[in-house]
Amino acid sequence: MKIHGMAGHLIRRLNQISTQTFSKHIQNAGHDLTSVQFAAMEAIAMFPGIDQAGVAAKIAYDRATIGGVIDRLVKKGFVARTVSKQDRRAREVRLTSQGEALLRDIHPLVEALQADILENLTPQERAMFMKLATKAVNLTRNTEQ
Repeated sequence: MKIHGMAGHLIRRLNQISTQTFSKHIQNAGHDLTSVQFAAMEAIAMFPGIDQAGVAAKIAYDRATIGGVIDRLVKKGFVARTVSKQDRRAREVRLTSQGEALLRDIHPLVEALQADILENLTPQERAMFMKLATKAVNLTRNTEQ
């Protein structure tokens, strides 16, 4: 089987396209944010006070490296981190007002760039892709961890 016919290779290439498209649009808009940082901020916005491990689970990211992602968001002033009152070992995270403003500002941009990621597909093909990709990753399982 040739590599271009392998699902793993195509998924890796699509991930590269997605990451490059996100970075280009965000940088062109004057922001310094990665797609993983955006995903983390989205999870924090949806679940204020969530702990870092919870953020990792919500975005299906490695628990061992989510701390670095959160560290960079704290340094940029988008996230505040506090020690949990229930578990002194855990760190709770919340968006700062600056982080909330950034999310409001870039949401339309992030939504618009989605079409660029799948620009070679028709609207019907995009809908089918989303349905199949959601099924392939079993999205509900990944968000309930």
